[in-house]
Amino acid sequence: MNRPIGVIDSGVGGLTVAKEMMRQLPKETIYYVGDTARCPYGPRLPGEVRKFTWEMTRFLERYDMKMLVIACNTATAVVLDEIKREMPIPVVGVIQPGARAAIKQTKNRHIAVLGTIGTVKSGAYEKAIKATDSSIDIYPIACPDFVPLVESGEYRSPRAKQIVSRTLEPLKKTPVDTVILGCTHYPLLEPIIADYMGADASVISSGDETARGVSAILEFNEMLSENERPEHRFFTTGSTNSFYSIASDWLGDLDLNIKKIQLA
Repeated sequence: MNRPIGVIDSGVGGLTVAKEMMRQLPKETIYYVGDTARCPYGPRLPGEVRKFTWEMTRFLERYDMKMLVIACNTATAVVLDEIKREMPIPVVGVIQPGARAAIKQTKNRHIAVLGTIGTVKSGAYEKAIKATDSSIDIYPIACPDFVPLVESGEYRSPRAKQIVSRTLEPLKKTPVDTVILGCTHYPLLEPIIADYMGADASVISSGDETARGVSAILEFNEMLSENERPEHRFFTTGSTNSFYSIASDWLGDLDLNIKKIQLA
């Protein structure tokens, strides 16, 4: 079934999930929407996040997608269950996969969750982790400065190191051995985060586990593509130049099909 998989995010962060999907599922076509003009979603009211996420979903419906990946933790926390109920195709988010991976990884049962204000307030990771293992201690940290760092392309800058150090300082006094990057933007800051946390802490990104879940669902439903040369498409509500700069750097592809769109 050579129809595309839709991937939506508040900005460029979902590219970290898309990259892992491209690696694990090289025959699948991905149509990606990044709502960079209205990013970040983290500080927004749940009603706004719901509205924006549905607008991205409806946009991709016109391309007859066979599956939807909500590659935004804030949107997953707010509206995943609703979209799953209403869409006739499989829909997956990124919180459950990230939680599963962290539970597998932790040795001492102390897990930190780095997220946007919206994701941390929702308690979505706590619910997902506690549903599997109620004995795990969870340390949520809101990181409101991380997404703007990534969206501005400053994720390798000295300023990024300063902001990461200041934000994560409270974790130095905890026994945390596993850190969940609870926002798909954060893997672009992973080298700095991992360096700050030290060799004894594992840093978990949901991209790998999400891609595994996508693969399993496609295989179970006999929906895998046989397309030898998939043509991915990228849509952004903001600057195509800014999107291209980050996307080409992260995906290692200089020939990207990027189009600016309007959702509202």
